[in-house]
Amino acid sequence: MDFTVFFTVFMLLLGMSFAGDIVHRDDNSPKRPGCDNNFVLVKVPTWIDGVESGEYVGVGARFGPTLESKEKRANHIRVAIADPPDCCSKPKNKLTGEVILVHRGQCSFTTKANIAEGAGASAILIINNRAELFKMVCEKNETDVDIGIPVVMLPQDAGETIENYIQNKSTVSVQLYSPRRPSVDVAEVFLWLMAVGTIICASYWSAWTAREEVIEREKLLKDDSDECLNTENAGSSPYLEISTTAAVSFVVIASCFLVMLYKLMAFWFVEVLVVLFCIGGVEGLQTCLVALLSCFGWSQRAAQTYVKIPFFGAVSYLTLAVTPFCIVFAVVWGVKRRVSYAWIGQDILGIALIITVLQIVHIPNLKVGTVLLSCAFLYDIFWVFLSRYIFHESVMIVVARGDRSGEDGIPMLLKIPRLFDPWGGYSVIGFGDIILPGLLVAFSLRYDWLAKRKLRSGYFLWAMSAYGLGLLVTYLALNLMDGHGQPALLYIVPFTLGTFLSFGKKRGELKILWTRGQPKMPCPHMQEDHQPIDQ
Repeated sequence: MDFTVFFTVFMLLLGMSFAGDIVHRDDNSPKRPGCDNNFVLVKVPTWIDGVESGEYVGVGARFGPTLESKEKRANHIRVAIADPPDCCSKPKNKLTGEVILVHRGQCSFTTKANIAEGAGASAILIINNRAELFKMVCEKNETDVDIGIPVVMLPQDAGETIENYIQNKSTVSVQLYSPRRPSVDVAEVFLWLMAVGTIICASYWSAWTAREEVIEREKLLKDDSDECLNTENAGSSPYLEISTTAAVSFVVIASCFLVMLYKLMAFWFVEVLVVLFCIGGVEGLQTCLVALLSCFGWSQRAAQTYVKIPFFGAVSYLTLAVTPFCIVFAVVWGVKRRVSYAWIGQDILGIALIITVLQIVHIPNLKVGTVLLSCAFLYDIFWVFLSRYIFHESVMIVVARGDRSGEDGIPMLLKIPRLFDPWGGYSVIGFGDIILPGLLVAFSLRYDWLAKRKLRSGYFLWAMSAYGLGLLVTYLALNLMDGHGQPALLYIVPFTLGTFLSFGKKRGELKILWTRGQPKMPCPHMQEDHQPIDQ
């Protein structure tokens, strides 16, 4: 395997499955009767002099009534600027049911809301003093939290835009509503199919090449028993086999790299990751295209004819033919990655890269697979759930989203836009959530094929089903947790690894799977010498 591909992918096994936060729970903030709302995102479409204008997104307060969830039921209400702007004292302007626009500061959020309600406002929009949103909670010593009007915070730029329109004598009206996300989005179904399909394709390719290698070896050793016995476990392998030490080192190296991403998360650093992803994507796409095209008669000769190139060695003519296309494809994606349809190119490059890695990187036995997945299991749980107690936020979620980088997130993800989600965004799954369990699934199919087992009597069908079920449970957990980030390996590893270990023990093959990793393959001529004679 080319060092660039392995280096790139090994460092980028950071992904996790998550959906965009729509409802936020915050157990650290004071919570009591009258101040126990979830933090919900609020859509604020605006009309300027009766003409529909921009739509902004705010966040609802912990206090106040629940906002309407249907756009058609939300009223168009005129907006008025508070005087004084902070609304910490009774407004001088007379209000008759308008939405009052106020600035953050000088007094508590509940004080502003009570004053606005007393002055006759139907809702209050608070302009934050920063570009991001802020969770509005009740202070510990506040008692007057029985507030009867909705309270919504707007980011600074959105609030100032509305304020400028009003100051320029324009009539501004808004709607306030908080649509709910669908229980299941079609994007999650397609993402599930992509992940499962990628592992199936990679497993069959890996098993096919392993079987072809065994067949070729049998042909070479058919007439020499001593050589067969001496070379059963000898010889160089074109594959990269992971050792137990490397499996344990994964946690340390991946954790260090994740912290580096977290600390250096900036626009320039994401650009570096994009370049690395493009390099790996070119390598993966080239490998997959060459393998696919070489199956056709018209290109087999080009795949088997080589030319020597400085620094690269012997390269087939087919590889030379497809490489420019792969480079152009990756470069175009890198330049256009912010357009709405760029996710298609990212998924193509990502799937090709994953399939290439799973075809070349192998786990030699179940022992290494168990160590690797167990370490990845702990890694995912720590950096999604436990890291917030050290860094005050989930490091994995921050890195996956690309927070503070000015980008939509790191590129080492498969992503599909959520089609029926009123909040938009993407459903995503990280490369690690496919590659790591995929190594075990591919191992199961190689074992089945070398043991000449049918699909139902082997391990692959059950391992693949367990992976699909584990990923399905991940998405169910995402929806039950209202879009909070979930570590996919928390669910996938117990299903996949547990199923494999259980079936191995039940069939009495756990020792072989654990140590050898493949059935004992007797030499062809030895089989001939011990054939029973028909009598």
